Amino acid sequence: MTKLRDGAPVPINPASVLPLRTGVLFPGTTLTFAVGRPRSVPLVRSLHPGDIIVTLTQRDPRVSELEDKDLYPYGTYALVKASNRRGENEYELSLEGLGRARLDKLDSSGAFYRGNVTHLEDTNADSVEAKELARALAAEVRELVRDAGGALAQLDLDEEHPSAFADRIAAFLDLPIENEIEILGEPDVAVRIRLLVKRISEAKAKAEVRSKIENEVKKELGKNQREHVLREQMRAIKKELGDGDGDDELSALKKRLDDADLPEDAQKVVDRELRRLESMNGQGAETHVIRNYLELIADLPWSKRAEAEIDLDKIAAQLEADHYGLDDIKKRILEHVAVLKLSGNTKGTLLCFVGPPGVGKTSLGQSIADATGRPFVRVALGGVRDEAEVRGHRRTYVGALPGRLLSALRKAGVKNPVVLLDEVDKMGNGWAGNPESALLEVLDPEQNKTFTDHYLELPFDLSEVMFVCTANTLETLSAPLRDRLEIVELTGYTPDEKVHIARRHLVEKRTTEHGIEGGKLTISDDALGAIVRDYTREAGVRQLDREIKKLCRAAALEVARKLTRSKTDETESPKVVIEEADLVRHLGKPKFEREIAERTSIAGVSTGLAWTPFGGSILFIETSRMPGKGRVEITGQLGDVMKESARAALTYVRSNADRLGIRPAVVEDQDVHIHVPAGAVPKDGPSAGVTIFTALVSLFTGRKVRPDTAMTGEATLRGRVLPVGGIKAKVLAAHRAGIKRVILPRKCGADLDELPKDVLESLEVFLVDDMSQVIEHALEATPSDLPTIFGSTTQPRGDEAHAT
Repeated sequence: MTKLRDGAPVPINPASVLPLRTGVLFPGTTLTFAVGRPRSVPLVRSLHPGDIIVTLTQRDPRVSELEDKDLYPYGTYALVKASNRRGENEYELSLEGLGRARLDKLDSSGAFYRGNVTHLEDTNADSVEAKELARALAAEVRELVRDAGGALAQLDLDEEHPSAFADRIAAFLDLPIENEIEILGEPDVAVRIRLLVKRISEAKAKAEVRSKIENEVKKELGKNQREHVLREQMRAIKKELGDGDGDDELSALKKRLDDADLPEDAQKVVDRELRRLESMNGQGAETHVIRNYLELIADLPWSKRAEAEIDLDKIAAQLEADHYGLDDIKKRILEHVAVLKLSGNTKGTLLCFVGPPGVGKTSLGQSIADATGRPFVRVALGGVRDEAEVRGHRRTYVGALPGRLLSALRKAGVKNPVVLLDEVDKMGNGWAGNPESALLEVLDPEQNKTFTDHYLELPFDLSEVMFVCTANTLETLSAPLRDRLEIVELTGYTPDEKVHIARRHLVEKRTTEHGIEGGKLTISDDALGAIVRDYTREAGVRQLDREIKKLCRAAALEVARKLTRSKTDETESPKVVIEEADLVRHLGKPKFEREIAERTSIAGVSTGLAWTPFGGSILFIETSRMPGKGRVEITGQLGDVMKESARAALTYVRSNADRLGIRPAVVEDQDVHIHVPAGAVPKDGPSAGVTIFTALVSLFTGRKVRPDTAMTGEATLRGRVLPVGGIKAKVLAAHRAGIKRVILPRKCGADLDELPKDVLESLEVFLVDDMSQVIEHALEATPSDLPTIFGSTTQPRGDEAHAT
C-alpha cells in the first residue's frame, strides 16, 4: 500500500480539505496558523492530533464560499500536530506536511469541505542526477546566504535527501504563490530542483538591485547629514552675530518654561529633558516626543488662577436670568459662592446634576462659570471605555496623549476653572480598564491634590477645580463614585414652567437664529400651552424647542413670501401671529391625547406611575380573565421584580377574595392575563404592585378605576403599601398627563414638599399604607351601588396630607 513520507497511510477518499487563504504548506515543513472560517471551524473541532487532512491554497483569498475553480489543483497531505482554541469561533492549528496531493473533485455539501484527491509520489528521488542537482542547489543557497542573509542562514543544508531538501528550500524562499504551487505540483525531484535553481538565480538578481539601492540611500543620507551640520554651524554664526535669537524655538520654549513657575519636582524633570533635547541637536526619533512633553508642561497652569470679585446679588441675578425655576440648584450655587467669599477656601466643589434629558444640566455648568468668573471647559465622557482617556497614555507608546482632564486644564489656562464632566453615567468598562475607576481619584478633594497623569508623570493639583458632573441616572454609577458626589436632582418642569421658559428664552433665541426681527413673530400663550400639552410630553424642554423651531421656520417662510409679493413697501417687515388654531397647520396633528379616560373606561384597567432615566411617566396595567384553572400569564417585557409584584398582588386577591367581595369560585376557576402595554419597552421594579392589585380587584368585582386617578407603591402579601422612589418625577408626570388624583404610600409624604406649590394645588393626593385604602380611593361604585367593603382608615391629606 502507498504510504506518505513518514510512513502514514494515504487517507481514503473523500478526504477532509482545509483551504488556506494564503501560503503553501510543503512536505517536511510545519505551519501554524489561525482558523476562523465558518466552513473550516467544524473541521478543526473534529480533529485530533495524529489525524491527516489535505491543505489547498485559494487563488483569491477574499472568496469565502469555494468551488473547484477557486483552489489551486495541488496541495499537501498534512498531519495534525496540535489544535488550540483561541476564541468562541477561532482556533490555532499546527500542521506538518507529509506528501503531495492533486485535487480531482471538491465536495462542499457538508459542514466542511471534502474532496477526492490523488497522492503524487516522488520520482527520480534517488537518481544520480537528483543528488548532483541537490549539491549544486546547496552551493547556490550558500552563496545567497553570504550575500543577503535572512532566514536561509538558519537552514540545515542536508543535500543527501534531494526531495526533502528541495521542499525545505522552497518553503524558506519568499516566492510568489504561483511559483510555490508550480514547485509543489512537480513530482519529479530533478525537475523540481531545476525550478528552484532558476528561482534562486532570480533572487540573487533582486539582491544585487537591492544592494545598489541601499548604497544610493546611504549616500543621500550622508548628504542630508552634511547639510544639517552646515545649518547648525550657520545657526552658531548667527548667534555670535546676535541674529536669529527670536527664531530659536528652543530658546522660546525655555522662556515659557521659566515663566511657568514650576514646582521643584517638575523643574528637575524639565531640566533633565532639556539637556536630552539639546544633546540630540534636532535629530533622533524622540525629539518630537520630548518637545511635545515640554510644551505640555509649559502650557499647564501650575500657579495661574482666575480672580473675580464675588457679588452674590449679581450672581443670583445672572442665574435667574439664565434659568427659570431650578430654585434648589440656584440656592446650592449661591451657598458655595458664599462659603468661598467668607472662608477664602479654594478647595473645589463636586456637584452632580442628575435628571432626564433637556432640563438644563449642561447649560447650568456654563452659568456657574459665568456667575463665579471662572473659565468653563466641558469634558464629554459619554461612550468612553478606556482608562487612558482620563489618566492619559504613557509616553512610551506611539501617539501618546495626555488625559482629558489635563487637556481641559491646558485649555482653561487656570488651575481653578469650572470643568463639566458630561454624561458620567454613559461610561463603559472596556478591555483597557474602567474609566470610572480613574475618576475616583480625580473627584476626591483629599486625593486630587497630587493627581498624576500617565503622560505627564508629575503630580498636578486639581483640588481647586470646581467639578460639575451630569447624568441621567445614578443606577449605572458605582457606589464609591456616588459617595464622592453631591447629588442635586432635576426632575423636570411643570407645564406652566415650560410656557415661561419658552416665552422668556426659547422664542426670542430661535426667532433671532431664523432671521425674524424682534416683535415680528408672536406666539400666543394659548398656543404655547397647547404645544406643551398636545405636542410634547417630556420632563425637559428639548422637544418643545424643536416645535418652536418648526414654528419659526414656518413664520420665516410666510414673512419671505409677503416681502416678495409686496415689493412696493420693503421698509417694514410683515408680522406673523400664531394662535392655537394655527398649530395643526404648522405642526401637524397633536401627538398626544388625553387617553386615560378612554383606556380606563372598562373594569380591569388601572393607571400607574413609573420612573425612567428620561423622567417620570404613566403606564397602564391591563387585566383580563377567562375560564380556566387559575393560571396567570404576565406579558409586556417585564423584569423579574415586576413579575414577582404581579404574582404577589394576585396571591393577595385570591387569599382575601371574601373580604374584597369576590366569590372564591370565580378566582379559582378563572385564568388571569396581566399585560403592560408598550411591550417593546423593558420595565421592572416593585412600584407597580399597588397598580396591578387595583386592576385585579377591578377585574373581579366589575368596579371601574376612576379615570382621573393614578397610583404607585409596592404591595406585600399582607396587604401593606411600602414606599418607593422617584415620587417627585412621578407626580410631575401625572400632572403633565392631566391626572387629578394621586395615591401614594404614606411614608412618601415627605417627598411632596419638593413639588412646586401650583402642582400640589392642582392635585388631590391620598397617602395610604394598606390595600383597603387603595381600593376605597381608586375604584368607583358599581351600578348596583355596592357598599364599601372596608371602613375608611385614612383621609385625604387635608391641611397636613391632602393638597386640593
